[in-house]
Amino acid sequence: MNGYVIALDQGTTSSRAIIFDAKGTPVTVAQYPFPQIYPEPGWVEHDPMVILETQLRAMAEAFEKSGLSPTDIAGIGITNQRETTIVWDKNTGKPVYNAIVWQCRRTASICDELKASGIGEYVREKTGLLIDAYFSGTKIKWILDNVDGARERAERGELLFGNVDSWLIWNLTGGKAHVSDYSNCSRTMIFDIDELKWDEMLCEKLGIPMSMLPTPVPSSMIYGTVAPGLTGLEMLAGVPVCGSAGDQAAALIGQGCINRGQAKNTYGTGCFTLLNTGDQSVRSSSGLVTSVAWSIGGKTTYALEGSVFNAGSSIQWLRDEVGILATSSECEALAAGVPDNGGVYLVSAFTGLGAPRWDMYARGAIVGLTRGSTKAHIVRAALEGIAYQVKDLLDAMEKDSGEELSVLRVDGGASVNNFMMQFQSDILRKPIDRPKMVETTAFGAAFLAGLAAGVWNDIGDITAIRESDRIFEAQMEAEKAEKLHKTWLRAVERAAKWEE
Repeated sequence: MNGYVIALDQGTTSSRAIIFDAKGTPVTVAQYPFPQIYPEPGWVEHDPMVILETQLRAMAEAFEKSGLSPTDIAGIGITNQRETTIVWDKNTGKPVYNAIVWQCRRTASICDELKASGIGEYVREKTGLLIDAYFSGTKIKWILDNVDGARERAERGELLFGNVDSWLIWNLTGGKAHVSDYSNCSRTMIFDIDELKWDEMLCEKLGIPMSMLPTPVPSSMIYGTVAPGLTGLEMLAGVPVCGSAGDQAAALIGQGCINRGQAKNTYGTGCFTLLNTGDQSVRSSSGLVTSVAWSIGGKTTYALEGSVFNAGSSIQWLRDEVGILATSSECEALAAGVPDNGGVYLVSAFTGLGAPRWDMYARGAIVGLTRGSTKAHIVRAALEGIAYQVKDLLDAMEKDSGEELSVLRVDGGASVNNFMMQFQSDILRKPIDRPKMVETTAFGAAFLAGLAAGVWNDIGDITAIRESDRIFEAQMEAEKAEKLHKTWLRAVERAAKWEE
C-alpha cells in the first residue's frame, strides 16, 4: 500500500485540495475561497472559471507543499458541490453562463409547471427525487431558455452540460473525458437510478438535448489523465483522474458507512443526512430522496437522503451580513454563554426548506424575540435550528427504513463545535460519533481514487482507517427535548410558504 492520493474537494464556498497517504492521513492541504453571486433575491451563482482556477491553484499548492515527487501520486479523486449546473462550449471551453448553484431558487416556477403536468410520480419512480429547483434539470432548461442562442447551439451539439465534477474532469483531461459518476448523475432529476442511464422522456420534457449530457460512469475507475500544459500542474501530467463522487456520497464512504443501515450527517454550507440502503433503491414516503451513493466493481450502493439547505451558511450570514460574529469560531462560546435559547428560534429558510418539507417558498425567520434577547440567544438559536432540522430528517428516515438508528456519524465544519454536537445528541436522543479525521468528504474521494489506483484493495479497507474522536451521549431530559422540538415545529410554520 504505497502511494499518495490527491483529493479535490470543490465546495460551495471554497476549492480545496488535500493529499492523503495510504493510512488515510492528510499530508498537506490548500484552500481558496471564491465569491458568491446573488443577481436577484433567491438566486445564487458562481463563476465556473473561478471555480476551475481556484481548484487548480489549490491542487498545485498542496502538491508543492507536500515535497512529494510526481511518481508518488497514484491518482486524483474529485468530490464536489452537487446539482450546481454548468453549460459550456465544447470547442472553446468557455461557459455560456455562470454556474447556477444548488441553492438557487430561480426555477421554482418551472417546477410548479412540471408538478401541474402530473409527472411527479414518474420523476420519483425513475430518479428517486422530487420535483424541486434544487436539482440540475430545471437549471439546464433555464440556461437554454434564457441565454441568447444557447438552445440553438445545444441542438447543434456545440454545448456540454456538467455538474462540477464533469467540469473539473473535462478540464483536467484537456477535454478528452466528458463524464459524470452515477452519484452526481442521480442528482440531476433526469437520470434513471435503477437503469443507470439518462431518461429520454424527462430530457424531452425539459427540452434538454441528450448530446449535451456526460457519459455516466462508476465512482472508481480511470476516467483519463491530467493533460500536459495545465498552468502550475505541468509536473502532474499523466497522473490518472480515477475517482469521483458528489460530496455527500463521498462523505458517506469516507465515514466508513459501507453497510446497510449506517448513517452520517455532514454539517457544511447545508446539512446532509444519508442512510446506506445497500443495493436497494428505497423510495421515500416521508419527503426524502433516493440517490446512488457509489458504484464500485459493478456493484451499486444506494442511499436515502435528506437535505437542509442552510446550515453553516446561517452562521456565515450572522457573520457576514448581520455582523453579530467577527469569526465563525466565536459561535460556540457565545451559544454556551447563555443557559438556554431564551425562547428564540431561528429558521434558516433563506433559500426555502429542503427535506422533509420541500417548501420552495419558505423564507428565513427569527421568532420569540423579547427585549431580553441578546446576540448570544440568536447565535444559539441558529445552532439549535440546524440540529432540529437534522432531527426532522432522521425521524423521516426511521419511518421510511423501518429501522431505528443506533448512532449518527458526523463530519463537516460544524462537527468540531462541541456545544452543537451535544445539543444534537440531546435532541436526537442518540449517540453522535465524531471521527478523529474530520476531512471525511475529501477522504471519500481519495479512497475511491485509491481503489482504482491500487493504493487500497477493497472497500472494506476503510473500516480499519476510520477512528472515533469523541462520542456524545444525550444528557438533556427527554421531556425537555421534546418540548423544545415541538416549539421548533411551531417556528417552522411561521416561515413556511412566505413567498407567494
